[in-house]
Amino acid sequence: MYLISLLNGFVVAVFGMILSASFCDICWNRKKQFVMLGSMAGLLMVQGIIVYFMETEMVRFLYPVITHLPLILILLVLTKKRLWSVVSVFTAYLCCQVRRWLALFITAILSGDAMIQEMSELIITIPLLLLLLKYISPAVRSISYSNTWVQSQFCLIPAVYYIFDYATYIYTDLMAKGTPVVAEFMSFVCSTAYLVFVLRTSEEKWMRSQLEQAQDSLNLQISQAVREIGAMRESQQKTKEYRHDLRHHMQYLVACIENNCLEHAKEYIQGICSEIEASKVITFCENEAANLIFSAFAERAKGKGVLLKVKAQIPKQIHISESDLCVLLSNALENALHACCKIKEDMETSIEVSAFEKNKKLFLQIVNSCDSDVSFVQGIPVTNEPDHGIGVRSICALVDRYNGIYTFEIEEGRFILRVSI
Repeated sequence: MYLISLLNGFVVAVFGMILSASFCDICWNRKKQFVMLGSMAGLLMVQGIIVYFMETEMVRFLYPVITHLPLILILLVLTKKRLWSVVSVFTAYLCCQVRRWLALFITAILSGDAMIQEMSELIITIPLLLLLLKYISPAVRSISYSNTWVQSQFCLIPAVYYIFDYATYIYTDLMAKGTPVVAEFMSFVCSTAYLVFVLRTSEEKWMRSQLEQAQDSLNLQISQAVREIGAMRESQQKTKEYRHDLRHHMQYLVACIENNCLEHAKEYIQGICSEIEASKVITFCENEAANLIFSAFAERAKGKGVLLKVKAQIPKQIHISESDLCVLLSNALENALHACCKIKEDMETSIEVSAFEKNKKLFLQIVNSCDSDVSFVQGIPVTNEPDHGIGVRSICALVDRYNGIYTFEIEEGRFILRVSI
């Protein structure tokens, strides 16, 4: 029994050292491998000397000083990371408790004694170590790249358990006495850690949602810019074509005048003027960004058979950034156009835009045809359609950032968005 206990102590020491090293992101070379193996041999030798001259219980009592502290220093030399060297050792110590608990579980099933427990610990050591090295070690190593705050959070439970185990099991017999405060302490720690984890996860989810909204807004701006560039390129190409054909037009008009065909010449001039008028960029307001967006959506609405009316008085310079104005107008008009396209083809649809600035405040109202079946949650329209609803969230987030006001409502089959920003 004594020899098995000694062997088990040797095995668990090797188990913990290997795990501690595997949790560190070390670029192993021959020199570092030699340092690690030599250090492990030296630490085991120290333990053996203490067992030989004193007793086994003294090794457990001195373990933090003769094993854990030197191991932290060794890993510090190999990794150059002070905090993570401590984290890896504490985490490995926590994993050793998995080995002990599994052995206790097997012993309870077999109704065995201390000998069965020692044998169970020896038997499950290698399989458990291989599983931890394959599945757990890579995940733990990935956390070593995180900032100090994340590493400290990860270290919290292993560190608390390390102190708790030595304070109540090794150095005192508080655990054996079953004091309620001691018995419930780790449950309290796990519960608190869980609540902190939930809070942290919720915060990260919110931040991720904000980043996704920002990314969606940027993608919308990029797609809008691409459409605007395409429209401007098409207009420029038509201008080149008219300039190229101008000489031919003049020659034809001269021929009409020489042959006294004034009516033909007049009709021809009117036709050319109509083509030029149709190809020019309509000016909706002085603001260039808003004007481009209105022009682009006017073409899209016309192509889908939707009447777009714009009454805008937005000056060239306003307090809202150009990118935010693009996000606001593009999302609002995109949603309005989408709502109109969902209505039956035999029904007339329209979008009416009113916008003006007064006292450094931008007022925007967009009224569009829509289905009456629109769901609202706390005054904000929601939808179950995939990849939809992002525009509304982007509008709300943008208006909130400027401490503005927004309202969504339906009146007589017309959806109304009002924004004051």
